[in-house]
Amino acid sequence: MSTIKRVLIANRGEIAVRIISTCQRLGIETVLAASDADLQSLAARLADQVVRIGPARSADSYLNVEKVVAAAVKVKADALHPGYGFLSENQHLAKACADAGVLFIGPTVEQLDAVGDKLKARANALDAGLPVVPGGEVNCLEDAQALIRQVGCPALIKAVGGGGGRGMKLVYEPEKLAETIEMAIAEAQAAFGDPRVYLERFVTSGRHVEVQILADGERAIHLGTRDCSVQRRYQKLVEEAPAPLLTDSLRSSMQDAAVAFAKHLKYRGLGTVELLVDCERNTFYFLEMNARIQVEHPVTEAICGLDLVQEQISVAEGRPLQLTQDQIQFTGHAIECRINAEDWTRDFQPSPGDVTQAWFPAGPGIRVDTHIQRGAKVPPYYDSLVAKLIVHGATREEALERLSQALQACRIQGITTNLPMHAALMQDSGFARGGVDTAYFTRFLEQAAQEVSHG
Repeated sequence: MSTIKRVLIANRGEIAVRIISTCQRLGIETVLAASDADLQSLAARLADQVVRIGPARSADSYLNVEKVVAAAVKVKADALHPGYGFLSENQHLAKACADAGVLFIGPTVEQLDAVGDKLKARANALDAGLPVVPGGEVNCLEDAQALIRQVGCPALIKAVGGGGGRGMKLVYEPEKLAETIEMAIAEAQAAFGDPRVYLERFVTSGRHVEVQILADGERAIHLGTRDCSVQRRYQKLVEEAPAPLLTDSLRSSMQDAAVAFAKHLKYRGLGTVELLVDCERNTFYFLEMNARIQVEHPVTEAICGLDLVQEQISVAEGRPLQLTQDQIQFTGHAIECRINAEDWTRDFQPSPGDVTQAWFPAGPGIRVDTHIQRGAKVPPYYDSLVAKLIVHGATREEALERLSQALQACRIQGITTNLPMHAALMQDSGFARGGVDTAYFTRFLEQAAQEVSHG
C-alpha cells in the first residue's frame, strides 16, 4: 500500500500518461500540471484532476519552478513526479519541493548537483574508479589548445550544464578551435545559463550504451544494458535491450562500473549511467548520468519484468529495494522506435497539427506508449515525440521481425511522422546485424538519399 496518496505530474505527453497508469494501479490519485496547450490532452482526461500552470510556452509553464511547486501545494499533493525532460533533473525544483513539504520522486538535491554538473560527474566517476574520455575543463583558449594537443582531433566541446545532446560542438581541425570554443560558450550561456565548457577526445567509432540503475541510498543494482547508438544530432531514435554484440566480460565490466558509481554517490532512485564504447579499443568510458526515468525505459521493463515508475515511487517513499541483483532475470530482447511528428524526407521538419487517425497494432510482445488519439492536437511548442512502439521477442531476430510488422500496421494521419523511416531502418542490413556505432544513422541517411536520387 502506497504511503503517497496524491501525486502532481509535472510533465506532459506520453510520459504523463505512463505515470498516470502506474499511479492508478497503485491507488494513487493523480493531478496533471498542464499548460494551456495541454488542458484537453489525453493525459488531462485520464488524470483525476488537472491544474493549469500557465501559457503554452515551456518557459511560462513546465519550466517554471515556482508555478509547478505552487500547483503541487495548491492541490495538496504529497509528491511530485517530474517525468523526463523539462525540470526532471533540476535541483532547484527538488529543493523547492523539499521546502514546500512535497516529496520529490527522484534523487536528492545533492545527487542532482553531483551528476547535473558534467565536470563534477566526471570527477565522481574517476573517484568511483570509472574510466572517462580523455579531456578536461576549458577556462580559456590556452586550456583548449593544450588539451587538443593531448587528445588530438577530432575533439568534442561540451557544455558543462548541457544534456540531451544539446550544447555540443565538434572540432575537426586545430585551426578551427578558437571560433568553435567561442560559439560553444555562447550557446551554453544561451541554452543553460552556464557558459562553462569542457573538451574531450571524440571517439570516431563509438557506441552509446547505457546501464539502468536502481538504488535506495544504501544498495544499488543494475537492470541491464541498453543500446542507444541510432542517433541524429545526439538525439536517440531507436533503443534496444540488452545491448547486442558485447562480449560478456565487457558487459559485466560496464554493469559493475555503473553500480559502483551509484554506490559512490549513495544514489537514491532510478538513474541511467551512460557509457561510450570505443569500438577500436574495445573499452568504454563514462559519459554522464541521467538522474531520472529515461524515454527508453520500456525496453528495460520488457526484459526484466519490472514497472520502473512503481520502483521510483517505492524508493521515494523511503522503502528499501525489494530485489537483490541475483533476483533480476533478463528474458529475450526488446526494441523501441520513437515515433515523432516530423518529415524525415525534409530534414526532419516538425509537423504539428490535428491527428485525424491514430491506429496502433496490438498483440503478443507489442506495447505502445502514446498520448495521441484521433482528434488529438500536436502543438508546435514541445518535443515532437508522439508515440513509442516497443516490441519484445525471445531473440533479437524475432523482435526485429515483430517490429517490422508492427510498424507497417501503424496508421497516423493528419500529421507527418517518421514511421516510414523506421520501417526502412528495420530493413537495413547494417541495423539487422546489430552493434551499430553512433555514426551509423548518418550513413543510413546518405544511402537513403542516394537511392531516392537514383530512383
